[in-house]
Amino acid sequence: MTALSENFERLEEAIGAACRAAARVRSEVELMAVSKTFPAESIAEAAALGLTLFGENRVQEFSSKVSHAAENGTWAVRERLRFHLIGHLQSNKAAKAAELFDGVDSLDSVRLAERLNEAAGRFGKRLQVLIEVKLSPEATKTGLDPGSNEAAMLLERLGELENLAFRGLMTIAPWGAADDVTRACFRSLRLLRDRWASAHPNLKFDVLSMGMSGDFAPAIQEGATRIRIGTALFGARKPLAERRRQESEFE
Repeated sequence: MTALSENFERLEEAIGAACRAAARVRSEVELMAVSKTFPAESIAEAAALGLTLFGENRVQEFSSKVSHAAENGTWAVRERLRFHLIGHLQSNKAAKAAELFDGVDSLDSVRLAERLNEAAGRFGKRLQVLIEVKLSPEATKTGLDPGSNEAAMLLERLGELENLAFRGLMTIAPWGAADDVTRACFRSLRLLRDRWASAHPNLKFDVLSMGMSGDFAPAIQEGATRIRIGTALFGARKPLAERRRQESEFE
């Protein structure tokens, strides 16, 4: 048994326990394997274990993986895998993101939505999107202020963008916060979802993406339908300097 398969087995046990504690069935919670910084071979190994949904942070990094996998035949099961961008996306990279990804879970502006819609149309695809909501005060966090005019305009505009399939909301809890603060963040997203879904019955809000390796249990307790797991599945990431050196080798 490999380290990844052992991690996956432990993770599934922990997710199952969290679901039981929340009186939920396991099938209600989708597992996204966050493969950012890990090579194409790690994705192939995870796919062999049955994982099909993967999260990536950067357009350029994922583009390199796609090229590497194509050259080496790494992803023989590509047609059944889904890749979503979960990192911040600049609007000038919207076209490349629409080409590479099956979904963008970090939508945060009307301008970005319009560019993704236009690009998805050119590629003949319907791109799944989530609105990233900022519910913590950290300056490094991205996402929409839920009370902003931009959020209101985006919700009004989404129903008109036929090449985007809006599915729901995503957030990241404050780093290193106490459990009650983390739980309150997740609860806020759920309540926001309920309020927005009531105000915009033409939009679909079936995805609540919240919870990562260190806080997926309270996220499940508060109604997460998708959790994003990287470290608990793939292991610790390499130091930033080493990752950048490896990335430069792909360029």
